[in-house]
Amino acid sequence: MKNVIYKPEDIDNLIPKPRKRRKYGKISYYNIPCSFDIETSSFYEGDKKRAIMYIWALDIDGSVIMGRTWEEFVNVCNRLSTKCCLHYNQRHLIIYVHNLAYEFQWICQWFKFEKVFAVQRRRPVYAITNTGIEFRCSFLLSGYKLETVGKNLQKYKVNKLTGYLDYSKIRHSKTQLTNKELSYLYNDVAVVESYIREQIEEFKGIGKIPLTKTGKVRLYCRRNCFGRSHDNKINHFRRTINKLTLTPEEYLLCRSAFMGGFTHGNIFHICKNMYGIKSFDFTSSYPTQMVASPRFPMSAPKHVEIKTKSQLRYYLKNYACIFEIYFKNLKPKILFENYLSESHCKIKGKKVLTGETVNNGRIVSCDFCGTTITEIDFELIETFYSWEGEPLIGDFIYFERGYLPTEFVKSILELYGMKTTLKDVVGKESEYQNGKEMLNSCYGCTVTDIIREENIFSDKWEDPTQPDIETAIKKYNNNWQRFLYYPWGIYVTALSRMALFTGIIEFGSDYIYSDTDSIKVRNYEKHENYIKWYNDYIVKQLKTACNYHGFDYSMIEPKTIEGVKKPLGVWDDEGIYDVFKFCGAKRYMTLKDGELHITIAGVNKKIGAEYLTKKYGKYGAFQHFDDNLYFPVGSTGKMTVNYGDFEISGTVKDYTGIESEYYEKSFIHLEESSYDLSINGKLKDYMEGVKTIEVL
Repeated sequence: MKNVIYKPEDIDNLIPKPRKRRKYGKISYYNIPCSFDIETSSFYEGDKKRAIMYIWALDIDGSVIMGRTWEEFVNVCNRLSTKCCLHYNQRHLIIYVHNLAYEFQWICQWFKFEKVFAVQRRRPVYAITNTGIEFRCSFLLSGYKLETVGKNLQKYKVNKLTGYLDYSKIRHSKTQLTNKELSYLYNDVAVVESYIREQIEEFKGIGKIPLTKTGKVRLYCRRNCFGRSHDNKINHFRRTINKLTLTPEEYLLCRSAFMGGFTHGNIFHICKNMYGIKSFDFTSSYPTQMVASPRFPMSAPKHVEIKTKSQLRYYLKNYACIFEIYFKNLKPKILFENYLSESHCKIKGKKVLTGETVNNGRIVSCDFCGTTITEIDFELIETFYSWEGEPLIGDFIYFERGYLPTEFVKSILELYGMKTTLKDVVGKESEYQNGKEMLNSCYGCTVTDIIREENIFSDKWEDPTQPDIETAIKKYNNNWQRFLYYPWGIYVTALSRMALFTGIIEFGSDYIYSDTDSIKVRNYEKHENYIKWYNDYIVKQLKTACNYHGFDYSMIEPKTIEGVKKPLGVWDDEGIYDVFKFCGAKRYMTLKDGELHITIAGVNKKIGAEYLTKKYGKYGAFQHFDDNLYFPVGSTGKMTVNYGDFEISGTVKDYTGIESEYYEKSFIHLEESSYDLSINGKLKDYMEGVKTIEVL
């Protein structure tokens, strides 16, 4: 702890000077980095879940003040507000909190909040008190856990400390804390303070820092798209984007058609140890499609009633299409993989699926189903299924096809170049990290929903409400700052799935598992020609796009610091796994270079792998990785969260035997969770059927 730790009563020594204020619009902000964090203990009082805060820390411009009670913190904030002349409508002091969703639950009844903006219920982005203190979430800004934020710091180096606190020990406001325990909290607020200091320097002022990670890339791309000139010429990009509008009905159809990445595995290899498995990974899959493909919707949609097979084929061949479709007696052409998602078999929000056989969430066959898809999805459905008669077509809209706007594509390629050319370059770490993060967020911007629930906090969280769709769509269409079109995001994922499925189909029975932009296969030597063909194909597509946009080819294959070209979009060899085993989507285990790795939704990768290695050994873990695998409490690295929206008080004894009274107005109770790797009944039944097929 390099800086002096002040006591609450010494707050006057930390009051920011007025000269550090900067005005942005109607509000002026103190242009200094501040951060806040707490440490808590959860326990049971009989069968009742309880939790208490036992220490807090506030970092103001590099100096840290700590306290043990909420009354102390409220007094400090009130003192700051008075001395800094803060006011809700005029002057703010921004205090960043890493994962504000957690701390807000504890402080929400200690302050009067004039405005809380939340992306979802109990997930505030910022919360402004009536005294001008503004709490903001640094996790939503960075997109990383605190440990990673510390590692990514470029100029003001601080690392999060780990391993010092045993959270199973109960502590309260009178517990004597060790220097190591104090250092743990000190470094937490110091990491956030340093991160915000770097952000202030990057954005030239705290008031210019975006609220979220996608906000950063929005700002960057918007500037590129609209330019920085102030003349009276009509911007070409704005003319283009103004034509790309939706009606409420069209928007709802588009939203129904959206699907994310494809994560699944070959049913014939599920729950089996596979040896010598090769892994291939697309280089920046989503950005690649955003640059290379000429199949994006580039007009306002038009409606048509599909009456004949030839009419359907005409529109599917020549336009970007989004439509409702119904299939009767759907049967699989290919057994090792299935494309249609069970959860996606809906029309206008209602399930349309009967007589189905399901393979880990994917439709193998059914008597009848309805879904909303693009023409790209239809191509894949035709490859994987047959059906009875002609499919029935419901609502159908189509768009003119084209490349994404040149200005937007240029932004993507600049970010890819920044990520590639600056990697491992001394002195350019910050620029590299920034380019990498923003490239990954380009796709995220395109799929931001137009109609989002409004989450209102007024002394308590209200039930989410839906905004008026007519008003919201009109606002979207007329927004002069808009540089994106919602249907684009639908096609980014659809085109990426199509690219992935070229590999799945090629490898056939040698295909093992896939996850959005990667594929695990055996006997890869037999398919080397495909890898070469696809890489040549995507580079050719990218060069054609460059010709269209007027870009130099070097933008799609920038060079690393060693002078090695890194072409966008190609299959990248990720090496060979000694052993690979999967037991469902997002449930797999690998052994590579003597290291055991796991990916299981609900289990921390590092902690879970350490538990399995210790209990079963690296190879033995594969034998136990099945339907009966159980991770006990303490081995998952995950916590169960319980919200307390009521006051609690009482007396609690800490781990040293000292008693203390406690009082909380609201709280969060955390406890370690267990995990059971159970396979659902539908998948078990289908697995048994597959065994019969194998025997036959």
